[in-house]
Amino acid sequence: MDSEAIAAVIKAKFPKAIVDSSIFRSELTLVVEKGYITEVAKFLKEDKELNFNFLSDLCGVDRIETDGVFEVVYHLYSIDKNHRVRLKVPVPSHEPYIPTVVNIWKTANWHERETYDMFGIIFEGHPDLRKILTSEDFEGYPLRKDYPVDKRQPPTLYDTYRRSKE
Repeated sequence: MDSEAIAAVIKAKFPKAIVDSSIFRSELTLVVEKGYITEVAKFLKEDKELNFNFLSDLCGVDRIETDGVFEVVYHLYSIDKNHRVRLKVPVPSHEPYIPTVVNIWKTANWHERETYDMFGIIFEGHPDLRKILTSEDFEGYPLRKDYPVDKRQPPTLYDTYRRSKE
């Protein structure tokens, strides 16, 4: 199944969920309405013809300066069918909440925690949403464009580790 056929199947199944789509170099990108991400993700994984059984990446993108939103980007791959799809979900910066997909792809656990830690996007329903790269006393979200470039925070991960062993 090629990218155009995949897009047609998804658009037919979720006409209100797909905001936009594009194909570049044979790779399909779909922009999905935030409220539908769980349904769309579950369908993509469970549909026998699509079988997107591997979430290879999930990341945040800061578009606050231009659009006032973040994006959560999902890179999906079907191991059996050898096709890919990219989902982009706009998340308003004033309401940085999106449902988790950990119950669909277990690999989302780490990726969602990283996105939370770096951007402050909250994955509702995540089983253990806490920092994964910065220490507990780190203030702010370092990959946001509004994070001060000159803000200096000494690394305290070693201190946190040392304190946990005492």
